[in-house]
Amino acid sequence: MTARSAPDRLLSVLAAFDHDHPALSLTDISRRAGLSLTTAHRLVSALSQWGALERDESGVYHVGLRLWEVAALAPRGLALRQIALPYLEDLYEATHENVQLAVRDGSEVVYIEWISGRSAVGVRIQVGARWPLHATGVGLALLAHSDVASQDAYCAQPLARFTPHTITDPVTLRRALAEVRRSGVAVSSRQVTEDALSVAAPVRGADGSVVAAVSVVVPQRDAQTPALIPAVRLAARGISRALGWQPEPDKPPGGLTGE
Repeated sequence: MTARSAPDRLLSVLAAFDHDHPALSLTDISRRAGLSLTTAHRLVSALSQWGALERDESGVYHVGLRLWEVAALAPRGLALRQIALPYLEDLYEATHENVQLAVRDGSEVVYIEWISGRSAVGVRIQVGARWPLHATGVGLALLAHSDVASQDAYCAQPLARFTPHTITDPVTLRRALAEVRRSGVAVSSRQVTEDALSVAAPVRGADGSVVAAVSVVVPQRDAQTPALIPAVRLAARGISRALGWQPEPDKPPGGLTGE
């Protein structure tokens, strides 16, 4: 077995924490990181001294504020969130439903902002959560505007199923992506939970490339999709303009259709 490098062992300690395991004992960290207790103790001590981890009164470790400070420098994280937040708040005021902002990381979406709506629709999302691209509205919007090679590679892999309505057939997924490019919005119904429907639109950066997606999630039973589409498009267009994007003069109103 190849010996793990020092950086690899250090990163494995941080990777032991996730949304399902936000607080860990030293023994838990050792087990989840695949390290001896002695090595885990040494690395946890170093990370705690730097501020990446914090130990509470019970002896359990949590992610420290120092990591949050570093994460705030990420242009696709808090910096994008700060630019987008006024438009997300406007979208919330227009719908009073769950509003989300997400970016792509490989084959997943990462949610960088979420405003909780008043409905009881089951939304299994929180800031920092990850979901496969094909199973969410924001994911479909991001995948549809990626390059052909990226789409081919994604469609060739197994597609995880979360409900009976989750897209798991590559041909169906390709048709869905084509419809997203045609219409400029992605509608994802009951793919993650049985009671939710999301409408998403792509957000473009200054160079015109899609850098994020914004969505609203509503109860599927009472969804007024035609009324939601203009509101989501408007929010996406506003964020895009704030990022420096300008529609080409010969584009029809809406510019984010990807046509």
